[in-house]
Amino acid sequence: MNILFVSSGNSKNVVDPIMQNQGDSLAPFGHQVSHFTIKGKGIIGYLRNVFILRSYLKNKSFDIIHAHYSLSAYVSSLAGASPIVASLMGSDVKASHSSKYIIKLFAFLSWKAIIVKSKDMRDSSNFSKAYIIPNGVNLDKFKSIDKTKALKITQWNVNKKHVLFASNPARREKNFKLANEAFNLLEDKNIELHTLIDIQNNLIPYYLNAADVVLLTSLWEGSPNIIKEAMACNIPVLGTDVGDIKELIDNVDGCFVTSFEPKDIAEKLKMALVIGKSINGREKITELGLNSDSVATNIISIYKKILSNQS
Repeated sequence: MNILFVSSGNSKNVVDPIMQNQGDSLAPFGHQVSHFTIKGKGIIGYLRNVFILRSYLKNKSFDIIHAHYSLSAYVSSLAGASPIVASLMGSDVKASHSSKYIIKLFAFLSWKAIIVKSKDMRDSSNFSKAYIIPNGVNLDKFKSIDKTKALKITQWNVNKKHVLFASNPARREKNFKLANEAFNLLEDKNIELHTLIDIQNNLIPYYLNAADVVLLTSLWEGSPNIIKEAMACNIPVLGTDVGDIKELIDNVDGCFVTSFEPKDIAEKLKMALVIGKSINGREKITELGLNSDSVATNIISIYKKILSNQS
């Protein structure tokens, strides 16, 4: 199959690492993935891309248009793309009630399938026919790396412990304020708090392996990739009870679900830091079928079903 991924192109990496990784996971199965990235922010910024995408599609032929995030799927619909698979993330159905109604309208008019990342997302959106397919993890890329090497690449202090807030603090839904409040309660100068801002995709495994704990205090999530990637590296994880985090880390020693109370997070950070060793997170990722090959197989089955129904 010849597949076009449509997604935001506003990040420093041009193609978002999540989309790049998912596209790459389809290649070994004999499928070709191209990327159309949307430049611009907000409704006006995205609408400008309707005409650009329409022009792009005139001279190309794709079996499937796979749009990531609702705004990209809207652009694809308005540009006349078909058939469309829309992958929704946490913000699509959690940020506002109005977005759910717009999604339902476009889904009725032109989308052939909707993919959500967790059961929580499907329940919240009331899209009963949506497929639940979390993004997969490339286990060849995300794995345990010698900590000394990881610390050298990140240039973090080798004599201190490190908590990695696994996102950009500027993203409101990631709730960095809560993470920072909890960290300050530790009152320990031998522990440092780090964030992920404009880190190249190929360096993320080193940052995860340099961390003693990976922390995510989001207000909402679908199925956060960074949590699964940290688990694949066997790094302890803390996360608020959003999306599928509880399911991901259930029965994994060294991983904790937290409330939205700074004190609770601080106490669980202490517990995770005391463990001071790797966990069996990688085993859990494999058990849940969240390696990239398994997820790619599920996505391909949706594509084939759509094309079969059209023939």
